[in-house]
Amino acid sequence: MKINLTEAARLLHEAQTVILTSHIRPDGDSVGSTLGLMHFLRGIGKDARVMIDDEIPRIFRVLPGIDRIERPAEGRRYAADLLVVCDVEMKRTGAVVPSVDAARVLNIDHHVTNDEAAEYLYLDPSRAATCEIMCELIRAMGGTISLDAATCLYTGIATDTGFFRFSNTTPHTMHTAAELIEIGVKPNVIAVAMEMKSYDEVMAQVRAIESLEMFCDGRVAAVFIDEARAREVKTTEGLLDSLRVIEGTQIVFFMKWLEPDTYRVSMRSKGVNVSRIAQTFDGGGHIRAAGCTLHAPFDEARRMILAAIGKELNA
Repeated sequence: MKINLTEAARLLHEAQTVILTSHIRPDGDSVGSTLGLMHFLRGIGKDARVMIDDEIPRIFRVLPGIDRIERPAEGRRYAADLLVVCDVEMKRTGAVVPSVDAARVLNIDHHVTNDEAAEYLYLDPSRAATCEIMCELIRAMGGTISLDAATCLYTGIATDTGFFRFSNTTPHTMHTAAELIEIGVKPNVIAVAMEMKSYDEVMAQVRAIESLEMFCDGRVAAVFIDEARAREVKTTEGLLDSLRVIEGTQIVFFMKWLEPDTYRVSMRSKGVNVSRIAQTFDGGGHIRAAGCTLHAPFDEARRMILAAIGKELNA
């Protein structure tokens, strides 16, 4: 059931024990929105904790409270007055949602592809990041944003907008970021941390980019990372940014091996609706940034995603 911001604030006010979660393969917005809200809720006396069923990329070590993120233990049950699913629909939280016995479930998201299956859903696709929504939610609760919360929330906004370069950046986004900077957030510290890679990670991405292929008369740039190369390419952060600068491209993407016959696809666009492509494979995201998982052998997965992209380009 869709609800408004005031109703979402009421649900949080009424709950004393709150579990916050987000999607597997966490990014800046998922980590930032859960930690940011956790800091606020703890500040007003709530028992709030964050659970994410995946490894947290080390670039987020700069965020206050990162060491408090838990991973659900196999076979264990968790109880809460309220489960808050941030930045994703219910089905992409791994083991968290099935492990939590919650009196109520609140989903807070900005993805237009949200399946609206949650008991309570606050959805605002006009916002560039879920962290942008969290700032509004905290104000709706009559609260103030601490520096720790602001640092987490700014990170989510900055990363989901490509540090304010993507088309989802709005005047509201910039005003919100400015307010967080006024609280004391250091944009340069966040930017440096998010861009940090080891020498081995840089060289692995260089080798991945060397396999770059062009399709559809130069409108599509792609990197395919098979099982052997995936063991070298531990992180794909920044990979698409390296591809999207290629002149004439409309869509850039990578397809990376996750496990046997399973590949993760991440896409960026300069105008084409890649969320429609992702939804073809039960994925989701934004009009210009989306992803999905393909379950097929390498050659078949490659054929599937290229066919879907070609179809959308020629629609």
